[in-house]
Amino acid sequence: MADLDHHVLRRTMPAHVGHPGHRTYDAVIVGGGHNGLVAAAYLARAGRSVLVLERLDHTGGAAVSTRPFAGVDARLSRYSYLVSLLPKKIVRDLGLDFRVRTRDVSSYTPVERDGRSTGLLVGGGERRTREAFARLTGTEREYAAWQRFYDMTGEVARRVFPTLTEPLPSREELRHRVDDEEAWRTLFEEPIGVAVEDRFTDDLVRGVVLTDALIGTFADAHDTTLKQNRCFLYHVIGGGTGAWDVPVGGMGALTDALATAARTAGADIVTGHEAVRIDTDGRTAEVTYRTAEGEGVAAARHVLVNASPQALAALTGDTPPAPAEGAQLKVNMLLKRLPRLRDTSVDPREAFAGTFHIAEGYRQLATAHAQAAAGELPGAPPSEIYCHSLTDPTILGPHLVAQGYQTLTLFGLHTPARLFAQDNDAVREELLKSTLAQLDAHLAEPIADCLATDAEGRPCIEAKTPLDLERDLRLPGGNIFHRDLAWPYAQEDTGRWGVETSHANVLLCGAGAVRGGGVSGVPGHNAAMAVLERSGD
Repeated sequence: MADLDHHVLRRTMPAHVGHPGHRTYDAVIVGGGHNGLVAAAYLARAGRSVLVLERLDHTGGAAVSTRPFAGVDARLSRYSYLVSLLPKKIVRDLGLDFRVRTRDVSSYTPVERDGRSTGLLVGGGERRTREAFARLTGTEREYAAWQRFYDMTGEVARRVFPTLTEPLPSREELRHRVDDEEAWRTLFEEPIGVAVEDRFTDDLVRGVVLTDALIGTFADAHDTTLKQNRCFLYHVIGGGTGAWDVPVGGMGALTDALATAARTAGADIVTGHEAVRIDTDGRTAEVTYRTAEGEGVAAARHVLVNASPQALAALTGDTPPAPAEGAQLKVNMLLKRLPRLRDTSVDPREAFAGTFHIAEGYRQLATAHAQAAAGELPGAPPSEIYCHSLTDPTILGPHLVAQGYQTLTLFGLHTPARLFAQDNDAVREELLKSTLAQLDAHLAEPIADCLATDAEGRPCIEAKTPLDLERDLRLPGGNIFHRDLAWPYAQEDTGRWGVETSHANVLLCGAGAVRGGGVSGVPGHNAAMAVLERSGD
C-alpha cells in the first residue's frame, strides 16, 4: 500500500517477544484489523496482558485510509468505506475519539423513461421523497409500499441490533424478540425476492430495494439458500436504524482510534510479525510467528484469530472450510469536479451524496447475475457510487477542497472471483471500462473528463477485483465477509458467543465469526467477552 498515513503504527519487537513481568500473555491476537484491535482494547482495559501480531507494516486490515494517488493530498477509505454495524456501545466503552456523519440523501437512481432522463431521489425529507416516487411511477402506491416495508425492517432493526453484542440467542428466542410473524417470514424464511415482487411493482424501485441483499454476495433474488436474505438483514439493522454513515477522517480514523485505545490500555501491538502456527492443548497455547529477522514464539492462555476461517484452519492444522468467493469490484476515484447529470432536476451534490445506483433495476440485476453465473462478465455491470468528501471534506487537503475536488467510491455487484481467474488484469480493465460506460450513460459529460491527475499526470482512479483483495488483504476468494454471512442466532457448533472454535482457548474474532461482516467490531467485542467470561470477569 502506498503512502500510508504518518500516524500508522510501525512498532517492532525482537524476534522473541515477551512482556516485562509476563512469561505468558493472557491473550495473543493474530491480526491487527479493526476486530482484533477491539478485542485487544477490551481485554487490556480489563487488566489482561495482550499482544497483537500483525503481518503487514501497519494495523487496520481492510479499514484503512491511504493516499493511493502519487503526490495528491487525498486520504481515501481504500477498502471498507461506510459505517453502520459498529455499535455505539463499543465507541463508548473504549472511549474512542471517532465520529460519523449522517448523509442527508439516502440514494439517487437515474433512469431513462419515455425518452427522458429522470430518476428516483430518496431523501431530503418525507414530502420530497414522496413526490419523487410519484413523478417516477405516476402513483402514490409505491411510496406507501416503501414506507410500510421499511417501517417493518426498522422495527426488526430496533429489536435485533442490540442482540449482536449479547450471547447468541436461539432461533426461537430471536423470533420471539422480533415478535412479528410477517417480518420473520419475509426476512428469515422466504427468499427476499418474494417480498420485493409482492410489495412493489416498479422495476426500478424493486431494484433499489434488492441491492442491499447483494453487496459482496453473489446470489439471485430467489436463491433458496437465503444468503441474499442474510446480507439484506445485516444491511438494514445497523445501529437499530439501518443508516449507513460516513466515518469522519476516513475509515483509518476508526482503526487509528482503536489502536490508540488498545496501546493506552497496555496492549503490545507489533507489525511485520506474521503468525504461522498455533499449538494448543486447550489450556495454554503457543503462537509461532515470522519476522524479517527470523522466527519467534509467543505463549498465551488464549489466542484470538482476527483472520478468515481458512487462515485459522491453516494455523491450527485443522480441515479448512469450503472455499469462499467474493463478487465485487471496488473503484476509488478523485475528481476535479462532480460530473453534470442528464437529469437536470437533481443537483449532482445531492445525487452523489447518498448511494448513486447504476444499472440496478430489478431485471438488470437478474440479467447480470445470470450472465456472471454462466461465466460471462455482465453486459451492463451493476454498481453503486457515493461521494465521501461531500459529507466529510476533511479527507482532502485544504487546497483540493478550495478547488472543488471530490472523491467517488464505486462498488460493483455480480462480479464473482471466478471471472478473473484466467487474466485478472485484462478482465479488470474490461470490467472497469464497461462499468464506467454505464455511469456515463446518465451523465452530461464523461466521467473521464472529471478525473483529477496525480503528480505523474495519470488519472486518479484505481480498481480492485476479488483477486486483488485476496492478494492484498488475504480475503479468501476476495470475499469481504470472509464467507457467507450467518444468521444472528445460534446453530449447531456456533458456541455461546459465535466466536468459539474446536479448540477451547482459540477464538475466531474476524468477519467469519457468527455476526461478523462489515466494519462492526462485534466479533472482536464478543471474543473479548468470551475470554473475560471464562476467566471470571
